[in-house]
Amino acid sequence: MDNELTALGILFTEFYYWVTVVFMFLIHVGFCMYEVGATRQKNHMHTLMKNTMIIPLVTVTFYFFGWWIYFAFPNGPWIIGDLLAAPFATANSELMGSHLGGPPVQDALTADDTAFWAHINGVFWAAFLLFSWTAASIVSGAVIERIRSSAFWFLAILIGSVFWVIDASWGWHPDGWMVQKLGYHDAYASGVIHAVAGGFALGVLIPLGARIGKFDKDGNPRNIGPRNPWLVTVGLFLIYTGFWGFYAACNVPMIDIQDGEGILFSATNIYLGPTTLSAITLNFLMSLAGGMMAAYLVSKGDAFWTYSGGLAGIIGASAGNDLYHPIQSMFIAAVVVVIIYKLHFWVERRFKIDDAVGAVAVHGYAGFLGVVICGFMLWGYPASPNPDYATINPLGNFIGAVIMFLVLGFIPGFVFASILKAFGMLRVPEAVEIVGLDVSAAIAQEYEDAAMVEAEREVVLASYSSGEK
Repeated sequence: MDNELTALGILFTEFYYWVTVVFMFLIHVGFCMYEVGATRQKNHMHTLMKNTMIIPLVTVTFYFFGWWIYFAFPNGPWIIGDLLAAPFATANSELMGSHLGGPPVQDALTADDTAFWAHINGVFWAAFLLFSWTAASIVSGAVIERIRSSAFWFLAILIGSVFWVIDASWGWHPDGWMVQKLGYHDAYASGVIHAVAGGFALGVLIPLGARIGKFDKDGNPRNIGPRNPWLVTVGLFLIYTGFWGFYAACNVPMIDIQDGEGILFSATNIYLGPTTLSAITLNFLMSLAGGMMAAYLVSKGDAFWTYSGGLAGIIGASAGNDLYHPIQSMFIAAVVVVIIYKLHFWVERRFKIDDAVGAVAVHGYAGFLGVVICGFMLWGYPASPNPDYATINPLGNFIGAVIMFLVLGFIPGFVFASILKAFGMLRVPEAVEIVGLDVSAAIAQEYEDAAMVEAEREVVLASYSSGEK
């Protein structure tokens, strides 16, 4: 830190991201509550623990390789260039621990590396980690009540520490190849997190299959509605709250955007293009309002879909919410919600897809549409402050949406879930599903306890029969 102003900027940025991480933690609290509220009582603990264990598993894997992927893969690699060096993001880097910014010890690092990354590497990492938890939690809700915990945790690591990070490096990095060549714009991750996770969830659901009893003998879907509407309500409101922190974390809080002239400072989006926190606050709340109103009307007042529609509305407008007018955000959210609501039930009837909480629709379809709409609404705007990069355009954003939802989402989800299914590792046995994933575990524990008691009894009887006291 060469002067007081630089020091103040770095320390403010460090604290800013630390606060956003605290808010984003509420997203995961909300997902846990929301999914348990949507689950039948016999599966409550399984659902809760399945989602809870995302935290340690994705945290550790994101530390060891997820963070490095984001900085190493902007060129593909080998789409427009090679892997990039990211010595500050490797697990063995001195900057992946406590550091005050002194001269580097490791040869791969420079003094500029330690000066810049020492105070903010950990909070940047944590912000992206919370995005990773969100990606995995989106998949979690879709597959409740029949997936094996071990299978889900493996899939959670793939989406949370590999595939969403690749798409972030491609389309959510200031120099990602999709930004450079396609003019891809997705400021608040309609595609980068939501479309990819929704597509991944859809890929998993096909080999996983529907819950027992979801469809009648004629193939008509039965409604297995939320069992605890209060938990669903509070959970989704916590997700809204955490999503606000998510929006803030997608911004860099304070940058001199006039090439260091020291005249104009602003917040920027993830691409380092100028925006303001006021703008995204207006657009966030107006897209939430538009989504909730549209969902209430299209679902005829169904509470579950009204709350979910608010979330889908935000997601649908997120790609361009750094530049939209608030009224644009409201109408885009409303249109997206009507489409995804209708599409969810059409896919359910036509393809017998049992998405337990509508996660594919709320996140996947809404995210895909949000990216495509952004390409039209912001056509011609710069995708990046770099004048050599492509401008925002419908074709570039459509191709980007396909890459997010299909290439990095649906295909990996389908392939890896199918491999697990082939080895009998994807779904719990039918008898366990009928009894309940919690109940079956309790019964197993009772049998284990009974076996231990019987073994101890045999030891005691044997000792007495041999004359021992």
